[in-house]
Amino acid sequence: MFDGHTRRVVSMWFPRLASDRVLRARPVDAPFALTLKRDNTERLHCLNARAGALGLHRGMTFADARAFCPDLQSAPASPVQDARFLTALCRWATRYCPWAGLDGVDGLALDVTGSTHLWGGEAAMLDDMRARAGRAGLTLRLGLADTRGGAWALAHHGEGIAPPRSGLEGIGDLPVEALRLEDETVTGLQRLGLRRIADLAATPRAPLARRFGRQVLTRLDQALGDQPEAIDPFPDPPHYGVRLTFPEPIGLVADVMAGTARLLDALCARLRTNGAGARVLQLTLRRVDRGSGQVELRLASAMHNPERILPLFERGVAGVEAGFGIDQMRLEATGTEPLPVQQAGVVLRGTDGRGGRRLDDLITRIGTRIGLENVRRFLPADSHIPERAFLIAPAAWSRPEGPWVSLRPRPLRLFPPEPVAGTGPHPPERLRWRRMTLDIARATGPERIAPEWWLDDDAWRSGLRDYWRVETRQGRRLWLFHTPQVPGWFVQGEFA
Repeated sequence: MFDGHTRRVVSMWFPRLASDRVLRARPVDAPFALTLKRDNTERLHCLNARAGALGLHRGMTFADARAFCPDLQSAPASPVQDARFLTALCRWATRYCPWAGLDGVDGLALDVTGSTHLWGGEAAMLDDMRARAGRAGLTLRLGLADTRGGAWALAHHGEGIAPPRSGLEGIGDLPVEALRLEDETVTGLQRLGLRRIADLAATPRAPLARRFGRQVLTRLDQALGDQPEAIDPFPDPPHYGVRLTFPEPIGLVADVMAGTARLLDALCARLRTNGAGARVLQLTLRRVDRGSGQVELRLASAMHNPERILPLFERGVAGVEAGFGIDQMRLEATGTEPLPVQQAGVVLRGTDGRGGRRLDDLITRIGTRIGLENVRRFLPADSHIPERAFLIAPAAWSRPEGPWVSLRPRPLRLFPPEPVAGTGPHPPERLRWRRMTLDIARATGPERIAPEWWLDDDAWRSGLRDYWRVETRQGRRLWLFHTPQVPGWFVQGEFA
């Protein structure tokens, strides 16, 4: 019978984690593999079952794989996204027990001691894991034993359940590579005839330690339970929320702002401790009639300075109906960003300084009225095409970049090309534009701009453009261009 005090560990191994993640979003009914560049060579990183059945294997060069399997479909691997996906699976695994942690780059370790009866026993719990993983399109292999090492060995080389306190009997018939040893060490043990864990356990320990080092004995002791091995649980994300309850209801704006100041002090102290800054703050004011009013503050930059944040709440707090009074306040940072520590009083090159802080506060105030996404700024772009030489981005999620570099002056105002009458490669002496007759006094140019052939832009299909800067006697300073291949003149901009 199972002793509730005996430790039980489950090892969840996802042998095709990377390929399963990609195929969940884009199923492929063909041999499929993810490739990763190593040693300046594209190699197979992870492949599906159909590719493995054709003899392809991980680490094989992509060129050899295509020679063996011309129908092989591939995509670039993303270890970063794989790690995020495994982290999400770790959170999902806490439905079976509260103590779950990562085990390598494609596995999880769960301490299910005392929780298996909630699922009808150990076998029923593993069946539920397989069923849920199968419905999610994931390949899963499981092992359950008294130790983390024993469970890992079963998941990778046996996939089964070792009886409680079975020790060597539960994993003795598994190969020595099930002890998580290096490939060179496994090869050396096999040359000595030590192919099973039971063979290794029966060998004198001193000669093994002298020849292979301490790692072999450490892994053996961990698998048998003679040496402890902890499971590091995945930490819960920090929660940034504080609450304040009043003995008597309040209703004045000044009192609410005073309470908000107290909440901000506590919340910002927690943010600074974790090196984070708030981007979205939610203030909830609960009334005595159990109704509530909310004030959402979206900041233009991550902050953890209560003195800067507090004045930004004034407009929202003044618009909340207090009713018969407010008896509870709650402040929560629903959106945060990492905010590294900076030395006080020192403005480093490339930072905004105090002027940048004032600009962020101004953007926040305007954003509370019209929305942060509607406050935008121009950013330089690497293109010699006038229309593509800049980007428009939300100011709250971008930083000023520059400098704006241009070998030739550019007009302050740009608009779609507008045709004007004229012939020849030089600007006409007189032109009519926007119902105005303009006499050209001086022209500077031409500046030839060629289309960017790698972009499909309908506006530049006509080919080359020769740009001229012209000054008119009426005071207009225009930017004209001529298209040599299809003769014609156009106005595209106006200088200040």
